Amino acid sequence: MISSCPICNIQVLTIELERHANSHFDDDELQRDMELAHQMTLSESNTDIMNAPELCRGSFTSDSSARGASSSICGYSSHYGKVLDEQISCLVGAQIRSQVQEIEGGIMNLLNICLESEGGSSTSIILGHVDHHQSLSSEDKGWGCGWRNIQMLSSHLLKQRPKAREVLFGGSGFVPDIPSLQRWLEIAWDKNFDTIGSSHFHNKVYGAKKWIGATECATLFRSFGLRARIVDFDSTESSGLQSKNGKRAVSQVRGPMDKFLVKSNPPRSSSELCREDAESMRGQQVLVDWVWNYFASGHSDRLGTQCVTVSDKTPLYFQHQGHSRTIVGIQKKTGHHGSQDQYTLLILDPGHRTADLERSLRSKRGWQSLVKRGVHTLRKSQYQLCYLDPGMANSEEMEQLKTIDSILVRF
Repeated sequence: MISSCPICNIQVLTIELERHANSHFDDDELQRDMELAHQMTLSESNTDIMNAPELCRGSFTSDSSARGASSSICGYSSHYGKVLDEQISCLVGAQIRSQVQEIEGGIMNLLNICLESEGGSSTSIILGHVDHHQSLSSEDKGWGCGWRNIQMLSSHLLKQRPKAREVLFGGSGFVPDIPSLQRWLEIAWDKNFDTIGSSHFHNKVYGAKKWIGATECATLFRSFGLRARIVDFDSTESSGLQSKNGKRAVSQVRGPMDKFLVKSNPPRSSSELCREDAESMRGQQVLVDWVWNYFASGHSDRLGTQCVTVSDKTPLYFQHQGHSRTIVGIQKKTGHHGSQDQYTLLILDPGHRTADLERSLRSKRGWQSLVKRGVHTLRKSQYQLCYLDPGMANSEEMEQLKTIDSILVRF
């Protein structure tokens, strides 16, 4: 059923009316309490709700000129496509804007100023715009980092890529909250994107506190026609086979945290630990070299200085065991007298409070511990990155994007 919002008169799903109306008010605590109550209700009736036609399980067109209008899925009957169009229209109106703390000048501008103040022989490459989306104890603490990273990537795309803005989230122009993103991911699965990964969740995530990973990030963006790519950095022998074209077999990409979940391992000998340290050192260098080359290949003159350059690349969804973050740049300090260059990743962590991040950057005190991650911190044997190539996929490419594979980089 459809009802009118008593505040803005927008037509929304009746089941969403209360949450939508509360979003108009500034009382964040009230809204969070209502959201929590709403989620608890959903957890009891999720099966029946997700089968309801009002919840907009459908498809968007991949044509960048469509400006967010919905279309029928290729290969489906015209009648079914029309039903999906109507359901998608409902979801576009019902989705809620994510609550994000506004930072005057933008967080990336503050980071730029801090990097410039360091001086020295270092060179940094950063992005032009990314909003920091933090996890909230009342909403997603402990499980929502993947969704928050998707929000950070979305904030960049909506600001920096006009064509992406036209199609993302129905052309709404804003970053949706986590429940809305969960529905968009289910729509992607309904469109047969990543059928292997979707089976892990039994095709349902809406209203559930489920961890997701880089695979789900790529699936979500690909469903809008964006060219999301995954790169695996792996030192283990159990990471799967590598095909002739350098891409890992799709059967090995099983998200959400596929190979990043903590496993119970027997005690290791000193020789095994030494070998692990050596592998970690190799992996560190391979990973940071790749990240540096990625950002360096997309230089832009906007806001650029001698020690800080702005890249037109997208942020990197950075997945590893137990957590995920967003890489927004990299710093290199040139080695002297034959010594190796030193790299530092510049990261926005959804686990940090936005207020703390802004305060440290404005005061230029303590910001390094929140943003910088040296190569020595990369101690895992497996990492996964997700990024987006420029341009929009045509209908033929969209079919190829439904299969989620990855580039495998061994070390």
